[in-house]
Amino acid sequence: MTTESHPGLRERAAAALAAARARTAALTDAVTDQDLTAQHSPLMSPLVWDLAHIGNQEELWLLGRVAGRESMHPEINPLYDAFEHPRSERPKLPLLGPAEARRYAAEVRGRVFDLLERTPLEGSALLDDGFAFGMIAQHEQQHDETMLITHQLRRGEPVLTAPEPDAPYEAPLVAEVLVPGGPFTMGTSAEPWSLDNERPAHTRDTAPFWIDTVPVTNAAYQAFIADGGYREPRWWAAPGWAQIREHGIGAPLFWRREGGQWLRRRFGVTEPVPDDEPVLHVSWYEADAYARWAGRRLPTEAEWEKAARHDPATGRSRRYPWGDADPDPVHANLGQRHLRPARAGSYPAGASPLGVRQLIGDVWEWTASDFLPYPGFRAFPYREYSEVFFGPEHKVLRGGSFAVDPVACRGTFRNWDLPVRRQIFSGFRTARDV
Repeated sequence: MTTESHPGLRERAAAALAAARARTAALTDAVTDQDLTAQHSPLMSPLVWDLAHIGNQEELWLLGRVAGRESMHPEINPLYDAFEHPRSERPKLPLLGPAEARRYAAEVRGRVFDLLERTPLEGSALLDDGFAFGMIAQHEQQHDETMLITHQLRRGEPVLTAPEPDAPYEAPLVAEVLVPGGPFTMGTSAEPWSLDNERPAHTRDTAPFWIDTVPVTNAAYQAFIADGGYREPRWWAAPGWAQIREHGIGAPLFWRREGGQWLRRRFGVTEPVPDDEPVLHVSWYEADAYARWAGRRLPTEAEWEKAARHDPATGRSRRYPWGDADPDPVHANLGQRHLRPARAGSYPAGASPLGVRQLIGDVWEWTASDFLPYPGFRAFPYREYSEVFFGPEHKVLRGGSFAVDPVACRGTFRNWDLPVRRQIFSGFRTARDV
């Protein structure tokens, strides 16, 4: 594809970069310099590290790899190498201060916009389809989601606001749907800004299975708690049972029991847990235990993608459950428009051909699968994006959450994390064999 055949490509890249930077600014301007430099959890970086890291990666890839320019500040590059310094150690580094980090990121961005205006978006794997610019926009949005997680972990008065979800809602007609067995196309070879772990498109075969039409709700999860789910080892994988015993876990993260009801802390606000929202902030082990308790299981990654993309009427895989059109607010809860999931059953216009809802947005959904390469996988543009994480240590999440921007969310997008992780915006739905 050339920029001449797709004249809007340059504008799309510029808009994606601008949207990401506006969100970065909103997340970092909302707090004091003291909050920016503090570490709110050993699981997360100080917000000021993320801010400068965003600019550093943009400089290294676009001004360095694409434009071939010398590094503006080579002495800081090691400070913002995510593989060189664990998150828990980053506060001890001589990081750029808030004002310096903002100036640095702004200077890089100004040069990048100049580069985008005059660079042919073709001629190399990095430039074809504007991939490098799309990769950097996705990288920044992924760090924006990370920074939103840090905001959730932060103690103190609320600093973020957003309207409540007002999504179209229709009660599901059925609790689960049958997904027919047979082959389907998984992954992509055509999505211009897809990342290496989404590639290549390939054929997968699944047996028929049943899958929930909506994610598991807080009310359903409370029934698991009330039935002693956290006290019964038979529901738990051995490492998960060890984790909840060691840490005294008895409910999703940020929940507490008070006055006979469940409360949760959400971005500095304490509120009753809403029964009809998808459950949030549960680990893979918690999701797996609930599914066992319910007599079901987590869907595999292939089953999840088949439920989300496969159209039985045509036999082809769509970009999104609703079709090939980019997401808009009628389809899914994305882009931090809201600071919570919409209630289960929302967005009927975003349903898959089989009637499965909220597969995109609201909550990341744990699957049963380990994070592994697809047949024919090729690391691009660097091994550290995906390849070094492949293996049984990481479980796959699919579908995105309310904290994910559409540029970093599609029917083929793959996320992964350790099965103990709970601070992420994670939920799940269940499946069962026929």
